[in-house]
Amino acid sequence: MEKVIVAFAGPQNGRRIREILERSGTAACLLCTSADQVRRTVHEQQVPAVICGYKFPDGPAELLYEDLPSFCHMLMVASRSQLDLVQHPDILRLSAPASRGELLGAVEELLARVQAQPLRRSQEERDCIARAKAKLMTEGLSEEEAHRTLQRKSMTAGVKLAQAARMILDRR
Repeated sequence: MEKVIVAFAGPQNGRRIREILERSGTAACLLCTSADQVRRTVHEQQVPAVICGYKFPDGPAELLYEDLPSFCHMLMVASRSQLDLVQHPDILRLSAPASRGELLGAVEELLARVQAQPLRRSQEERDCIARAKAKLMTEGLSEEEAHRTLQRKSMTAGVKLAQAARMILDRR
């Protein structure tokens, strides 16, 4: 049984989805309630899939997706109006409310992507992001502050994280 992260700002949605997935034998679930918890859990336990809502107290799920390693895939469960705002084409979407069957079908598709292991971000992009963080750290920021600065730049400019990293590296 594949391990997945179920992450919603409100724990009730997460518990309900975990119950459906574990009772059906589809996946073993780890619950998270913030984007930072998801980041830590994915990196510490190499979890390949995240099922989440649209937004966390510490940021939108779409920006979280940009921070995840290339082996990790995402299924976003949210209202149709929220899903329409998501621009990243690699994020799977499921409109809520969803039936048990629709949820299980979407999670099976997510897990099929995990098995196929397509890369989302090139090594060059990951290196660029790491260099931008390092540059920000030489300016006195901690690694976490550098990461958040890079995220803010990405969101403010309306560009991908790698593009924001290039902007930081190109500035004088």
